[in-house]
Amino acid sequence: MLKSILGEFKKFIVRGSVIDMSVGIIVGAAFTKIVNSMVADILMPPLGLLMGKVDFSNWFLVLKQGANVPGPYDTLAAAQAAGATTLNIGNFLNAIISFLIVAACIFVLIKAINQLNRKKEEAPAPATKACPYCCTDIPLAATRCPNCTSELK
Repeated sequence: MLKSILGEFKKFIVRGSVIDMSVGIIVGAAFTKIVNSMVADILMPPLGLLMGKVDFSNWFLVLKQGANVPGPYDTLAAAQAAGATTLNIGNFLNAIISFLIVAACIFVLIKAINQLNRKKEEAPAPATKACPYCCTDIPLAATRCPNCTSELK
C-alpha cells in the first residue's frame, strides 16, 4: 500500500505541470521582491516628495498607546518599539501599489506572449458572390441568379 502511494506521488511530482508550477512560484516570489523594492525604494520617495515630503511607510494611526512609552510617535518603528497597536495605512498603500505594478507587468507579459502565439489566420476563400443586379449572395459557380433570374457573366 505504501509502495503504491509513493509510486503515485512520484508520478505526480515528475509530471511537467507540477515542475512548471514550482518554477513559476519561485520566479514569482523573486519577482515580487523586485517589485516591492521598486515601489518602496524607487516610486514612493518621489511620490512622497510630490505630496509634501510624505513618507508613506510612516502613515499610521495609533489605536492603543504603548505601555513602555506614551505617544505621539514620529515613526512606525518608534510606535512598534513602544508596544503601541497601530493601523498601518502607508504599508497598505505600498502593498496596493505593488499589486497594481505586478498585475500590470503580468498583463503586459501575457499580452506579448499571446501575440507571439497567435497565428495569422488566413481568411477562407469566399464561397459566394453578390449578384450585380439584386445584390443577394449567390454561389460562385452560379450562372443565373436564383432570386432575380438575371444572367451572370
